[in-house]
Amino acid sequence: MVAFIDAYRSEYGVEPICEVLPIAPSTYYWHKARETDPSLRSARVQREDRLRPEISRVWRENFQVYGAKKVWKQLNREGMPVARCTVARLMREIGLRGAVRGRAFKTTTVAGEQADRPMDLVERDFRACRPNELWVSDLTYVATWRGFVYVAFVIDVYSRRIVGWRVSSSLRSDLALDALEQAICEREDDARDRLVHHSDRGVQYLSIRYTERLAEAGIEPSVGSRGDSYDNALAESVIGLFKTEVIRRQGPWRSIEDVEFATLEWVWWFNTHRLLEPIGHVPPAEYEDAYYLRLQTPAESRSLNTNSLR
Repeated sequence: MVAFIDAYRSEYGVEPICEVLPIAPSTYYWHKARETDPSLRSARVQREDRLRPEISRVWRENFQVYGAKKVWKQLNREGMPVARCTVARLMREIGLRGAVRGRAFKTTTVAGEQADRPMDLVERDFRACRPNELWVSDLTYVATWRGFVYVAFVIDVYSRRIVGWRVSSSLRSDLALDALEQAICEREDDARDRLVHHSDRGVQYLSIRYTERLAEAGIEPSVGSRGDSYDNALAESVIGLFKTEVIRRQGPWRSIEDVEFATLEWVWWFNTHRLLEPIGHVPPAEYEDAYYLRLQTPAESRSLNTNSLR
């Protein structure tokens, strides 16, 4: 209404227009005074003016996939306390929305029914008490202009951190094996006790080369026993995020190089910045750092207590 008066005030004047419209001239001048001097606005309006660019920044910096809840959590982590309902309302006003998971995608792993399978050591209980206690692996496909591209992931269950990944134009056993090699190389310096590697019944994970590599690294194999997607639900969940936040939002894809570079960017962001609800709305790397810090704290405390007695 104020904009309408601005458009026609030079032709008809403010008061004649206000006589026709349901608005008092004082109300119009009140709004114009606050447009001229923002300090006259209420504290709430001024605060929301400061929040809007911060909300937009958080949304842009996180692959433009965060909804109101994630943006709200991130703002509070950065020391900007704000109500979730306020963030949701301002995001609607700005026109921002988070990524929404779409339809399910078809299975890409071919079950090796005739192959000898390791026992199911997980039984759909995807919980771990420390890093490098349980890894899950799975792969998916991406359609490009040059044909299908396949992406394999290895995920640490404790923190949901992606410890190995690989992109290939072929759905051969080397794809899964290359992702496993990256995971082993990345984690080889971490002291560990028992480590279990869990997968579905895909032939890539039952191949002789793959199982032999697990044995060489001292990793116990585990394969889902019931033959459906719930056997590897945690890996399916992470791949679902990958398809929602990268593949569907940034496509169509030209080539394997484009998919590989986008996956590299997403994995780095996912491990170091993405807030994950199952681990307390913190990034996987931060969650692991907190674990190792807790391991060091008791020893340091004992040292301090001993020194204080001397």
